[in-house]
Amino acid sequence: MNKGNDSGILLKAIYLIAVILIVRLFFLQVLSPQYKLRAKDNVLKKITIYPSRGLILDRHQNVMVYNEAVYDVLIQLNLTKNIDTALLASLLNSNIDFIRTKLAEIKVTTPNKPTPLFKLVDQITFSKFQEHLFQFPSISIQTRTVRHYPYNAGAAVFGYLSEVNPKDIENSGGYYEMGDYFGKTGLESYYDKYLRGEKGVTYALVDVKNTYKGKYKDGKEDKQPLAGYDIITGLDAELQAYGEKLMTGKVGSIVAIEPSTGQILAYVSSPTFDPNLLSGRYRQNNFNYLFRDDDKPLLNRPISAMYPPGSTFKVGAALVMLQQNTHPWNWSWFCPGGYRVGSHFLRCHGTHAIPDVQTALQHSCNSYFCKIYNDFVMDSTYATPEIGYQKWWDYMFDLGYGKLIGIDLFGEKKGNLPTTNYYNKIFGKGKWRAATTISNAIGQGEILSTPLQICNEMAMVANHGYYWEPRVAAYIIKDGKKYKVKQKKIIVGIAPEHFPLVIDGLEKVVEQGTGRIARIEGLTVCGKTGTAENPHGKDHSIFSGFAPKVNAKIAIAVFVENAGFGATYAAPIASLMMEKYINDSISKKRLFLEERMIKTHTIKPKIDTNYIKSKTYIDSLQRIKHKNDSIQKLKAKKDSTKTN
Repeated sequence: MNKGNDSGILLKAIYLIAVILIVRLFFLQVLSPQYKLRAKDNVLKKITIYPSRGLILDRHQNVMVYNEAVYDVLIQLNLTKNIDTALLASLLNSNIDFIRTKLAEIKVTTPNKPTPLFKLVDQITFSKFQEHLFQFPSISIQTRTVRHYPYNAGAAVFGYLSEVNPKDIENSGGYYEMGDYFGKTGLESYYDKYLRGEKGVTYALVDVKNTYKGKYKDGKEDKQPLAGYDIITGLDAELQAYGEKLMTGKVGSIVAIEPSTGQILAYVSSPTFDPNLLSGRYRQNNFNYLFRDDDKPLLNRPISAMYPPGSTFKVGAALVMLQQNTHPWNWSWFCPGGYRVGSHFLRCHGTHAIPDVQTALQHSCNSYFCKIYNDFVMDSTYATPEIGYQKWWDYMFDLGYGKLIGIDLFGEKKGNLPTTNYYNKIFGKGKWRAATTISNAIGQGEILSTPLQICNEMAMVANHGYYWEPRVAAYIIKDGKKYKVKQKKIIVGIAPEHFPLVIDGLEKVVEQGTGRIARIEGLTVCGKTGTAENPHGKDHSIFSGFAPKVNAKIAIAVFVENAGFGATYAAPIASLMMEKYINDSISKKRLFLEERMIKTHTIKPKIDTNYIKSKTYIDSLQRIKHKNDSIQKLKAKKDSTKTN
């Protein structure tokens, strides 16, 4: 009896569920207009509207990166009867084989919807093609934008855009879709979420052949795109272009910082390239060529290349000596022409008497700095040399060596400041001392630094003991308002009273010492030359410094690989950059130096027809030279927007 009742209840439950399902299906298929639209072979079509990417401006509001319209040419093969592939190839600067291969691919994959046949077609090519568009009824156009660089400069610092891959899509939280472009490197990558804006969308009704039939719900569910935020950088556009000109034909880098703010004034990685080459239709071809170049133009040298700092390291060593009171500032030392460690003799620049730390910096005396390093590490107050070395390491780390400085660019390297654990592994615990690691005293041996670290140290010295985390971006513009980019003020463990002594020494370097070529009439320059030993070839030329001596406006570091002494290339280039920035021009007396730096190359120029793939693109690059018109138009547009 109970079993019969249970069966009846179960049967009623099944009937009830069936009725619910039938009612639900009726609602979806008959009453729901959205389902009816989707049921008829996806006749509701979502079309993405791409936003305008934010502009990048220099500190004077000059536009350094802006957008230019390009076009994706799409074809719907199920609507295509006959297509003149020869004419299409001619109009789009392609070849018949490529078009036939692409059409065959589309036929297999997506014949029933518009599919890209060509991407990122430039305006000149599109204008020519547009006149014949009526001859290709199954072809449609999708507008995009690509980046343009009116100063043809800043490739390393701005970076470039690249098409997303599945991992990029995942990391974007679903913002990006296949076929989208995002910031791959440089500022474009670091500030991508600000620059990219918000996509818009429009919904269209199409029939089974994908023919447009009108707007869905009269456009009520459409969404307009929101442009990306503009970024004002600390860069000086003219100084940036000038730095790249001075580094033509050389391998190395320039980093310039405004000490009072930490803003990057110039950021040069050489050899460089016109950043327009990695924007637009021929981006991949040009990228492949640059990637194969032995001189590595794609390497971001200011933050990723590591070199022995050489004698520029002595600036920090002098500060550490004074802070620890290893010796007083006027401790005297006679240099016999070098410093002997067992059978090894570290040579110096001749014999000379060193009455104080300023003179030691002026003559860049190797034996003086070897002696103070030895006396620091081997101080009897430390139980072991390892403890003394760790104390020395702590000071140098605090000054910015062996760690990330924290610039707003991805890819920064720490350099190398060897630890006690490293030496214990190499020599054995308790089996090494100051003499074992004496090369550290003069910035050689295992010590490696980036140009950014060297420049940042000079900014810290100019500020008498602190620095701001370096920033390329200064402000982000949102809804017409400026928002300052966050950065930390870092105070180092050196008392302020020690800095004037070292700064006086750096002034003597330029006025009477190894950096005399960096002198600028009417301007007090403080600096330090360096010659970094290179086991793989000629030594590297280094100079770091700042100007003027009081209330410095610019700190700078210049590295020129395989170029010999610091005074040969790095010091002249650094002084020209400082003079250009502070005085806005080069004095007539020094124009010969400017010409020599520009014309003298340390590497052979390369010529390759694959570097730029078409005359059309060459025409496009030539058009960019009329940068002033473009900049003025953009400024006028922005001013008009503010007024309205």
